[in-house]
Amino acid sequence: MVKRPLNLVTAIIVLCALLVACGGTDAASDGGDAGRGEKLYKQTVIGPNAAPGCITCHSLEPGKVLIGPSHAGLTTKAETAVSGMPAQDYLKESIINPDSHLVEGFSAGIMYQNYGKDLTEGEIDDLVAFLLTLK
Repeated sequence: MVKRPLNLVTAIIVLCALLVACGGTDAASDGGDAGRGEKLYKQTVIGPNAAPGCITCHSLEPGKVLIGPSHAGLTTKAETAVSGMPAQDYLKESIINPDSHLVEGFSAGIMYQNYGKDLTEGEIDDLVAFLLTLK
C-alpha cells in the first residue's frame, strides 16, 4: 500500500466533493433556470440586439401555428426527433442553428438565425430549461 501525505488525500476528497456538488462536467446539467427561461421566452424582444422573442413566432397552445410550429408538447416531440439525441441537446441545437432540425412543413431560413450570437450561453440554457418543461 502506498502512503500518501494526508494533505494530498484531503485535497483530492475535497475536490471530488466539490465536483459532485457542482454537478461535475455532465453536459446534461447545464444549469439553466426554467423561470428565467420562461420570462425570456415570453418577451417580444430579447437582448441588446433586439432578437425576436420566441413568443412572437411560436404558440404554447396545441395546434396553434403563428409563424413557426406550436411549442405545446415540445419536449415530448424533441425526445424522439433525432434518434440518440437527448431532448436538451436537440432544443439547444435548434436555437443555436435553427435550420439544423426543420419541422415538417416549415422552411429553412424562417427562424431568426442569430440567437447563438445574440444570446448569452446562460440565456440559451435558461430557454432550454423552460422548453424542457413543455411536455
